[in-house]
Parts: sequence; structure tokens; C-alpha cells
Amino acid sequence: MIGNWSWDAASDCIQADMFVALLFNVDPEEAEAGLPLGTFVNGIHPDDRDRVLALVRRGGRDGGLYAIEYRVRSADGVTRWVLGRGRFLFDHRGRPVSGSGIIVDITDVRMGEMQAGPAEVADLRGEPPLERAADFAMAAHRAICELQDPALKARAEALLLDLGRRLAEQERRTRRAHMN
Repeated sequence: MIGNWSWDAASDCIQADMFVALLFNVDPEEAEAGLPLGTFVNGIHPDDRDRVLALVRRGGRDGGLYAIEYRVRSADGVTRWVLGRGRFLFDHRGRPVSGSGIIVDITDVRMGEMQAGPAEVADLRGEPPLERAADFAMAAHRAICELQDPALKARAEALLLDLGRRLAEQERRTRRAHMN
């Protein structure tokens, strides 16, 4: 599953869809209207919070894209792993004015890695091709980050962003089809 968020610097509020709200244990209607950034920060696992905030602050200061994996405490009481991907936009003076991004629930991928032995490969034949591609792209991104190669990392992040957009569009089409 994948969700979207947007941040307005003037109000320091985040608007998020229902999926993101539930991941961060936030009321979906309030999240859609917009809530202070701190409300969403409270949903980040305490052990990951400082690391995530440092990266987001750096992105808000320096610009560019960011991608980070971390844990959240979701509305169902389960600690979940997510991949957050975002970008900040700046005014003519270089101050952040807004940000937006996606959140992908990667809990199943992370739990599968922890349970599988190093030589064991998960059987993903039954998974839809786009979701299978996203799983492999996330695994590739983690490995590329270990290489500390900025060019490869940028390409892996671009692929994740494109896959995330397609997954989000697929999810929107599915929701619309169920509404009709």
C-alpha cells in the first residue's frame, strides 16, 4: 500500500490521505484537513524519530529528494516499516515553502528479509508485477545505499518514485472501481 502527504511551510501543517493517517495513528478526517507536523512525528517509532527528523530537516534546508526507511506505530497497534520519499520546494530566497511525498508500507518486505535466510528467495510469483517490481526496487535501494554511490542512489530513488506513483495511481483506480 502507498499513501501521499503534502506539507505547507507557512502553517507547518501536513495534509495526508487516509492510508498515511492510519499508518501514523492519526484521525483520517483531521489528516485530510491538515494537522501540525508534530502530530505525525509522534507516530514515528521513538528509536527512529531523531534519525528521521534529521534527514527531513536536512532535506528542508538543502533541498532535493530524500528516501528513508523507518518504523511507525499504526492505528491498529502494529509497529510497521515504511519507506518515506519526499521533496521540498523553495521560494526565490531559498526558504522552503512546501513539501510532498509518498509513504510505502514495506513491513512485509522487511519481515520477509528478517525471516528468510541469506540464500533463500521469497516466492513472489503470485504477487502482481508492479508490486513485485516495487519490492525488488526497495531491496536494490537498500543495497545501493550501502555502496554510498550518489549517482546510483539517485537512480534507485528515481525508480522508487516512479513505481510509487504508479502504485498510487493503481490504488486510486481500484478505489474508484469499488465505489461504482
